[in-house]
Amino acid sequence: MTSLPTFTAHNGFALPAIGLGTYGLRGEAGAASVTAAIDAGYRLVDSAFNYENEGAVGRGVADAGTDRAEIIVTSKLPGRHHPSDKASWSIEESRCRLGVDAIDLHLIHWPNPSQDEYVQAWAALVDAQQRGVVRQIGVSNFLPEHLERLERETGVRPVVNQIELHPYFPQEEQLAYHRERGIITEAWSPLGRARELLDEAVIGEVAAAHGITAAQTVLAWHVAREVVSIPKASSLDHQKSNLAAASVRLDAAELEAITALGRPDGRLFDADPRTHEES
Repeated sequence: MTSLPTFTAHNGFALPAIGLGTYGLRGEAGAASVTAAIDAGYRLVDSAFNYENEGAVGRGVADAGTDRAEIIVTSKLPGRHHPSDKASWSIEESRCRLGVDAIDLHLIHWPNPSQDEYVQAWAALVDAQQRGVVRQIGVSNFLPEHLERLERETGVRPVVNQIELHPYFPQEEQLAYHRERGIITEAWSPLGRARELLDEAVIGEVAAAHGITAAQTVLAWHVAREVVSIPKASSLDHQKSNLAAASVRLDAAELEAITALGRPDGRLFDADPRTHEES
């Protein structure tokens, strides 16, 4: 079984370098995929209220032959549940759907700044943590100004910020900001525009040099930058292949060459946290 590096937040909380993304994994087949992943060595499983699969994820975790205490289960609070009264029951509903005593890591999915309710949502997460409903709390798609406001108004700094990050959108400034403040960076869609990205010449050259796949090359790039990646993989072969990328070591020149693929229009879709609204 691959031994995964871990990255640590300002409060000592740590995440493994590669986790399992579960978007689109639903029902019995989704639960079976989650179970297989955990049995293969995954210890971080990422879900969300809006993925409509917390039940399948919880079932997959429960069916795995691994001590529950070793598994970090993540969910996310949707934009429509930011007001404090909705946020409180939404967090509890996620816990019930997952079938766990406490959610290991709960994030705010998007800041939805035009609604200006994300501080309320954060306060509800702080309260849930104090009540033991969740163990660790963080955010997703938050910009530095959003993060600073949360800490200024509540005194609590997130342990994680899950953001869009891949070679077409390397997020160097935001990544440096997180490092300075002990916030773990997680990358959603870590393979970006996979069909296009994995055909890039530089990715192929690095992959050939290490005898690995193009996807493993990109995941190794994330690991080298101390970014937690959460690629979705439903098949056991892909799950194992992704985990194996954690043991690959890229040199500085290879990292720089891959990072240079960044583009001004590198986002996957119009998902600028300054303007994007999640329901």
